[in-house]
Amino acid sequence: MRALHLGKFDDVGGIERHVRSLLRGLAASGEVEPVNLVSNDSPRSDRHRENGYLTVRAGCWGSISSLALSPTLPLAALKLHREYRFDLVHLHFPDPLGQFVASLLPGGVRRVISWHSDIVRQRWAMALYQPLLTGFVRRADAVVGATPLHFSGSTQLPPQGSGPQRIVIPYGFEAGEFQPTAASRARLAALRAEKQASGGRALFALGRHVYYKGFDVLIRAMASIDAVLWLGGTGPLTDQLEAIARREGVAGKVRFVGRVPDDELVAWYEAADVFVLPSVERSEAFGLVQLEAMYCRRPVVSCRLGTGVEWVNQDGTTGLVVPPRDPVALAAAINRLLGDNALRTAMGEAGRRRVDRDFSTDSMVRQMLALYREVCGESAAARAAA
Repeated sequence: MRALHLGKFDDVGGIERHVRSLLRGLAASGEVEPVNLVSNDSPRSDRHRENGYLTVRAGCWGSISSLALSPTLPLAALKLHREYRFDLVHLHFPDPLGQFVASLLPGGVRRVISWHSDIVRQRWAMALYQPLLTGFVRRADAVVGATPLHFSGSTQLPPQGSGPQRIVIPYGFEAGEFQPTAASRARLAALRAEKQASGGRALFALGRHVYYKGFDVLIRAMASIDAVLWLGGTGPLTDQLEAIARREGVAGKVRFVGRVPDDELVAWYEAADVFVLPSVERSEAFGLVQLEAMYCRRPVVSCRLGTGVEWVNQDGTTGLVVPPRDPVALAAAINRLLGDNALRTAMGEAGRRRVDRDFSTDSMVRQMLALYREVCGESAAARAAA
């Protein structure tokens, strides 16, 4: 079975990491030959093969409102189809360019859509795009959501029953890649020493510094929290966030740590007492970083957005969930956990059990393979086995 995956970029974000994990698993199954087509971060096109699958990056001249300006991507898709004769195209929405590219493929190519989130910020464009989106989704063969709230919380999917089948397949967590390394052990020792010198309590937050992550709210909350905050990641709002920390008088206990290398990431979770995901918009539809924190037995404080975020972090079990944009409520939840060692331990253990039980990569791949077989029928499966 041959499957073309259409994504936006081959980047370091949560969705991109999920796609790479899924493609690795599909390739390793021996039943699917996946190809990943994305936009490059430069005008040059290239291709490379890693982890058993081919990634083609079409030249791109930037983006407007998160839409990649990649005029060569449609041509690349058609060329790849002539080479591979795909049975299925798997789209990762929201992605209007991917939708356009998929519409150019022959009608016999089956369509599976992973619905990662609604389009939230570009409301003016959404008003024009919605009819096209609705029609395309209704003609798809299946829509996949990582949690039930990806469907019930969406305002942009067609009404239940008026479109294709919907199936919940949670994202898988790559536990094998989240183990201590020499670099992480050295970092952990340094962080524990820093934490002790700062009063013995630390928070960790991680993500791109963009509007919907809510890091400004977390920084304001720090005025009422006796702890150091390690804020990982970078982005267009980094300078603004640093200015907020200075203005709020908390610059001394908010450390901007920049991009965290993958081989050191586990150390930051293990050194912290609490992980915070303060996102304020429905663009945050899952929060893979929550799984990372839970795997490291750290309780999570997140916000109630009506998305899969609160399905992952179960309020009162694996962490605490508070209203968005409320620094007082955020500080109260964090302080409650910082002040109760037994509660932190219990929630951390519950989070680890939840990750082990409900977010297996093997389970994700098995369920996706079953869906592919159902959508493509026996002919593609027989050809793959031949």
